[in-house]
Amino acid sequence: MKQEAAEVSRMRHRLNRRRSWRRARQIGSSTSPAHQMVEAQWAAERRGLERFVCEQPPYSPLVRGIEADVLPVAEQYGMGVIVWSPLAGGWLSGRYRKGQDLPQTRRAQRLPDRYDMTREVNQRKLDAVERLAVLAEEAGITLVELSIAFTIRHRAVTSAIIGPRTMEHLEGQLAATEVRLSDDVLDRIDEIVPPGVTLNPADAGWQPPQLSGPSLRRRP
Repeated sequence: MKQEAAEVSRMRHRLNRRRSWRRARQIGSSTSPAHQMVEAQWAAERRGLERFVCEQPPYSPLVRGIEADVLPVAEQYGMGVIVWSPLAGGWLSGRYRKGQDLPQTRRAQRLPDRYDMTREVNQRKLDAVERLAVLAEEAGITLVELSIAFTIRHRAVTSAIIGPRTMEHLEGQLAATEVRLSDDVLDRIDEIVPPGVTLNPADAGWQPPQLSGPSLRRRP
């Protein structure tokens, strides 16, 4: 924790210099755990530095871990939240459905933890996608619209980053801004993936180094 705090402090000093040199108008963080967000705010206050004004975490109906801590912290400190991957890396694009051939992409080859269908955790994701697709159909919207509309409906979320590759994709994703999900639909989403739950931890975007480094967990 001390090492992480020192790294945050050094990074803030570098960013503060860029801000003073007018190379950056505002500064923010991306995929940061809640405790680092708090430490960054404290460091800015103690040392008179520019503070992070926004956080950029992953968020979708399948990846809801930030609801437990990151989003409340952002609200507490008045930070904007610009979420990325509202379609969960393509899982909510409509291409991942039961009974059809699943896409074989470079991303899937590069990130087997997130896409390998022999893994039980990804089978659970596929089950959830199927239920969400049925819910979207019942609501009279597309799965893409449901997913993006869900992310921007959260009170702490400022906006969502989308990554369309074609004009058709762009139009389909922008249509989500006209969709306001009812409380009933939101309750159904909560039943499929409970609040604060990320079905596959590999989708969280950040993993504590203590989980992969035994030396960080064990006394010397």
